[in-house]
Amino acid sequence: MFDGLRLAVTTLTVLPVRAGRWDRPTAAVAMSLAPLVGAALGLALAAINEGLRWLGSPALVAAGVAVAAGALLTRGLHLDGLADTVDALGSYRSGPDALQIMKKADIGPFGVAAVALTALIQAAALTTSGPWTIVTAWAAGRLAITIACRRGVPAARPEGLGAMVASSVPTPVVLAAAAAVAGLAAAATPGRPWQGPAAVLLAGAVVVLLVHHCVRRFGGTTGDVLGASVEVATTVTLIALTFD
Repeated sequence: MFDGLRLAVTTLTVLPVRAGRWDRPTAAVAMSLAPLVGAALGLALAAINEGLRWLGSPALVAAGVAVAAGALLTRGLHLDGLADTVDALGSYRSGPDALQIMKKADIGPFGVAAVALTALIQAAALTTSGPWTIVTAWAAGRLAITIACRRGVPAARPEGLGAMVASSVPTPVVLAAAAAVAGLAAAATPGRPWQGPAAVLLAGAVVVLLVHHCVRRFGGTTGDVLGASVEVATTVTLIALTFD
């Protein structure tokens, strides 16, 4: 469990934590604990957002800095995965040809648009978001990793991060993690206790559809698909929580 937590932190953040074991059982624990790491990231970003507002910063500036800090704290890993995945999907190619596009170092127009629009929507949503909304959204974003790594979802390649974590999380663990994040989400909308869990459920459903589509197009998941799932789930959760 401790090795899995360390692996989750080192994989999903820039924190200088020394990695321990690196095998499938440890990877399964790490992917199961991804929502916990997401909640911790959300707390840090909420503190940045609220702190800047308290100092008198305009809401949009504070939100933009918080979104930028989120990218820095994760090495931009998930945004890079989003760009690569959208470029591959936008090419209308499948199998090895699509995977080759994802491996390229450059970013195409689809990827640029996806990253820019995602950052814009997230920043706009944060202008009206309280601390628990941010914590919920970032936890739900990392819950996407747990969902994408559930048993039965294959890897597109025989090597790499995607192959190590693919199909590693048992379904009961996925359901337990989803229930925990949904419970946390209820605190984000105290006046409407159903809205937070509904937002998490919606984000999870979108991730299931995205992963299914990627498996059909690429033959399985990759690390890039996991990153794309994170950003999509975070954004969907934020949008759903902005409705009055």
